Amino acid sequence: MTATEFELQRKDIQLKHHTVTTSLGEIAIAEAGSGPVLVMLHGGGPGASGVSNYHQNLPALVQHFRVLLPDQPGFGDSYRPTEADLDARSITEITVDALYQALDALGVESFHLLGNSLGGAAAIAMAQTRPERVTGLVLMAPGGGWLPFGPTPTEGQKEMFRYYNSGGPSPKKMANFIRTMVFDHKQFGEDVVRARYEASLDESHIKFYHHYNAAFAKRHGMDPLWRDLHKIKAPTLLLWGRDDRTITLDGAQIMLKSIRNVQMHIFGNCGHWVQLERAREFERLVGDFLVELA
Repeated sequence: MTATEFELQRKDIQLKHHTVTTSLGEIAIAEAGSGPVLVMLHGGGPGASGVSNYHQNLPALVQHFRVLLPDQPGFGDSYRPTEADLDARSITEITVDALYQALDALGVESFHLLGNSLGGAAAIAMAQTRPERVTGLVLMAPGGGWLPFGPTPTEGQKEMFRYYNSGGPSPKKMANFIRTMVFDHKQFGEDVVRARYEASLDESHIKFYHHYNAAFAKRHGMDPLWRDLHKIKAPTLLLWGRDDRTITLDGAQIMLKSIRNVQMHIFGNCGHWVQLERAREFERLVGDFLVELA
């Protein structure tokens, strides 16, 4: 049992783990709670996974939802796309294919969907591809759907690219990465840095990340999902940190203009990790928004 799972058990939350076989590879999904299904997609930073990115929010969310936390392809305990896979299709296209297969295998037909950053791009693409299946959509600074005014790659994206290069991972580089992701890094102690650093050391994840970064450069960034934002039919809530240095707030205007049923909440003094930096407000907003759709 991991330290995270032990802490969740202390809060009377039991995680159920699924390993789902798809035509692409195995997808790991953690599950807790009951009720309408809420699929939560993590971001793409080194060492990210479904549980590590959202475990602190489970006590509030499982009161209303059956929460599914997939590890996206390349991350956590899910399979690693190869260099050839990433040459053939983008990571977002791969993820959408794998996750719909995994949800089908679990018998999940319709669901609420939440995604941050890289997971936000996958959430947008899932809602565009199969709009009839997504009943409510929450996007936290999502990749692919935004058009920034400033230069790219952004400061946060550069830190992600740098992490596995220039001598490889280290606790210091992880601390620098976290500082870029959040507004006030002092609220995250050495234990957070150490846990995320240790999660980033898996050799297969490192190999994947080099392929992922190379593919990102070849494709000149993420898929231009902003072109088809009008295909999203689900009621949509945008959550954004005003001080986000990774997926910057200035690019959100096209989402507000193009998504039909959309509302937005902006957090001052908050960076890229809204679910951590403003956890209680995040949980209340997500809960209120999605519960009203039932």
